[in-house]
Amino acid sequence: MRFPEEFLKEVRSRIRLSDVIGRKVKLTKRGKDYVGLSPFTTEKTPSFYVHDKDGFYKCFSSGKGGDVFTFVMETERLTFAEAVEKLARDAGLELPSQSAEEKETYVKRVTLLDWAERACQFFEQQLRRSVGAEARTYLEKRGFSEAAWKRHRMGFAPDGWRNLLDELTKQGATPEELIEAGLVVEADDDGNKRGDGPRRWDRFRNRVIFPIADQQGRIIAFGARTLDPDGKPKYLNSSDSPLFHKGKTLYRYSAAREALAPIKDGPLSRGLIVTEGYVDAIALAEAGIGSAVAPLGTALTEDQLGLLWRAGPEPILCFDGDAAGLNAAYRSIDRALPLIEPGRSLWFVLLPDGMDPDDMVRLKGATAMREALEAARPLVDLLWKRELEAEPVDTPERRAGLQARLDAAAARIQHPAVRKAYEQDLRSRQYDHFRAARQSSQPPGGQSGWQGGGRPAGGGGGKFARGPKPNPKQGIAVGATRRSGLGLLVRAIETPGLLERVREPLAHAEFPDPDVQAIRDAAFSVLDAGESLDRRQVAAHLRGSDRLRSEKLLEEYPAIGPLDLSLAEGREWFLALERFRSAIAVSDETRAVKQEVSDEGAETGRDPMTRLKPAVAERQQMLRPQAGQEADGAEKGASEMWNAIDDLDEEMKRRFPNG
Repeated sequence: MRFPEEFLKEVRSRIRLSDVIGRKVKLTKRGKDYVGLSPFTTEKTPSFYVHDKDGFYKCFSSGKGGDVFTFVMETERLTFAEAVEKLARDAGLELPSQSAEEKETYVKRVTLLDWAERACQFFEQQLRRSVGAEARTYLEKRGFSEAAWKRHRMGFAPDGWRNLLDELTKQGATPEELIEAGLVVEADDDGNKRGDGPRRWDRFRNRVIFPIADQQGRIIAFGARTLDPDGKPKYLNSSDSPLFHKGKTLYRYSAAREALAPIKDGPLSRGLIVTEGYVDAIALAEAGIGSAVAPLGTALTEDQLGLLWRAGPEPILCFDGDAAGLNAAYRSIDRALPLIEPGRSLWFVLLPDGMDPDDMVRLKGATAMREALEAARPLVDLLWKRELEAEPVDTPERRAGLQARLDAAAARIQHPAVRKAYEQDLRSRQYDHFRAARQSSQPPGGQSGWQGGGRPAGGGGGKFARGPKPNPKQGIAVGATRRSGLGLLVRAIETPGLLERVREPLAHAEFPDPDVQAIRDAAFSVLDAGESLDRRQVAAHLRGSDRLRSEKLLEEYPAIGPLDLSLAEGREWFLALERFRSAIAVSDETRAVKQEVSDEGAETGRDPMTRLKPAVAERQQMLRPQAGQEADGAEKGASEMWNAIDDLDEEMKRRFPNG
């Protein structure tokens, strides 16, 4: 709506700027003006000035300035039209109408808003009366105090068909107005009519009430949770009305946007936090995380994404840590991909152990919840996870399928620069992932260094070509599959019953990497807790122990699938476990030999070659696989052993370059 300049001047004249700003900033009188700390930055010396006479403010810390409309827009994340409407209402001014039809629409909306507000007051009163005892007990069990009821205007709709209808018609409402406001239901078939007219009844009965406000904080609808154990549906929202469209509304949007405004830095300053339900949003607000909102029983819509991005560029979507929560996160990706652009994206949090935010706050505390939110992952991470886990990528055809899925997802992005950036990022992830997978399974001599049944290239006692070593600069995504023993653990986790069979030897294995040890210990914790053993549960235990790097290693390891213990691959796994443990001993013995030879050379001054070469040859002969073991093709399990032998070979070359 376009506002005449005369109307804007009238709003400014009726509202004192220092009164509006004083609600958010502690102002001190200084001459004719006021001064205070900046609401836009963190400062210790006041640099924020308010000039009532001229109707403007100036913040020298941030460089921002403007009039009363600008201040409300900046601090409450409102559009200009919303700010004008809010301030006009505070000043008791009716918005100008451009036509008779617009005026009629405005009057109707104001009337319906009035009945919605009175309905909210009625529900609040019922909660505090004897009829609301069961509702009060429910809220207390959820951890919500009476102060929380007041802050969020919770209420109770008593059991009965016409409690609200009778109350509001006594106050002057017509049944038609209450039906239009979504508060009353009217039967629409002849079979439900009585002689005195259509049957009408309250929409909400025997339910705890959660009011839903619009972007200016006015009550426009209600969410309700049944107290009947067999009641259906469990949660019920107002029907769409001239006031309320559930696909265009977010629960707590006005309050959350206002709570977000003063957050100056850190991950939570980037945008609102989206939970799956209004109880979760309230739980976060009560835990001091006031920027939480919730959709109203539906997946996020384009309109709701627009509301989120209006408040901040990178909202955090927080989902329950179960299959349903993961699927909801994936649906949000599909909705958002066509709309993302520079400065407009999403971040994601999947909570551990199947918990929702309400559970997390009650069981682990506000600090743990805040840390989980601050560790949110960008949209591209979850997109990669989804497509990588869609099916195994163990054949060329399946790898091509992964690439096709990623290309199709990136193609949905409308912004050309962002689309190109996603294509490059996803291709890079594919390259790193498959390179790491190849290096994890590749024997020390490279692909051409092993013949048939696992014999080292070059025959008997010759030197071995070194295999690739992890590059620590390439990070977790690249090195995930090269952590010593990680592959053994993942196959055990993915194979039902295997971990219990090998619990003792696996528990005594000494993994050199602490992250691999953490994954092993978390897997045993899942078993001890009687939970179903899979990657998701192990990852949840790692998150609960703040082992986020270990969790990422586990999540990014390729999905290979369970072992068939009746086939050769099963025998190879057991042999690999045995040799893995032997390889650790070999590594210790190798270091001992090196130190012993070094000490002897230093004491005698003799060329230690005469001692070193036989020692190396002896250990190579001792550790070389037997012919029957070679036939089993157990080259993966022997890789650490050959690397240990190769270390001695490298030491020889370094000490005696001329042979």
